[in-house]
Amino acid sequence: MTSPFTSTPTLCGALRQPRQMLADQKYDGHKSIHDDAMAEGLGLRAGPIEGPTHFSQFDPLLFQLFGPAWFETGCISAHYQTMVVEGESVRAFVEVPASGVTFVRIHAEKADGTPVLIGTASIGEPTQPHELEQRMAKLRPPTGLVINRDLKVGQRGAAPETIRMGFDQHMGDHYPFTLADKLAVITEPCAWYTAEGGASSPWGRPIIPTEMISVLLGSTIADAQLGGRKPAVGLFAGQQIRRIAGPLFVDQDYALEREIVALSESARTESVWVRTKVYEAGSRKLVAEMILNGATMKASYPHYEAEAKALGLAA
Repeated sequence: MTSPFTSTPTLCGALRQPRQMLADQKYDGHKSIHDDAMAEGLGLRAGPIEGPTHFSQFDPLLFQLFGPAWFETGCISAHYQTMVVEGESVRAFVEVPASGVTFVRIHAEKADGTPVLIGTASIGEPTQPHELEQRMAKLRPPTGLVINRDLKVGQRGAAPETIRMGFDQHMGDHYPFTLADKLAVITEPCAWYTAEGGASSPWGRPIIPTEMISVLLGSTIADAQLGGRKPAVGLFAGQQIRRIAGPLFVDQDYALEREIVALSESARTESVWVRTKVYEAGSRKLVAEMILNGATMKASYPHYEAEAKALGLAA
């Protein structure tokens, strides 16, 4: 029966307080925006929690809608709207689809209703463009790049990358914590993520949580040399993680290929949009991909004004 109501039913998760685990993050020899002092120097009140941390709050809701297929072919695509600091509470929302529909809208907000992110999620082959793809389609070619002026759309990663994630494996300066550390504080614990419970998963192995796929793929990104001029401080402005033949597994080797798919700018930032394709190492089977909108804050680049002036751009 067709519903007579005009409102859309929505699944709603519990309020959670995600943990900040990147205070000691370093790249290019300096602290990141997740360090309180660095964040305050850029006009923020404290180091924000990394955006994909919130993806964990959607996993139980999307599993409720789609079952194990969520971990096999699930895609989550989000535009980050407002930073969250440790101690703030966040709630996830997923619109309930009509029967047979596999593409849904999602959003998250703070306890006071402040928006945190908006986006989309699906399983299987997407039936329409996801949130980040919609935003990419609307981008205008940048005309005033300074920090990213040496980068080109179509540019590929400079070096082959092979990665894996073990429970106690340190993931480098970009991610100064282990999977075990994350599982001790993750907002939505799941037996299938653990060494003990992984054997009881439908795949007989522990799987990597959605938010930790970002860590897995981000841990070696410096090797790709797809960043702009330095020193500068960046943040995630949007992110899409799609499992094509998942799940992604703990202690599994993967090979990565990266490519710049868009460049953009705003009044305060310059962005590099990078697509990372994830293959099973050896078999070359495509299992996942990520699109990341990495935004660099103009104010964090000490040479911005001088170089903009030298390029004939308004600083």
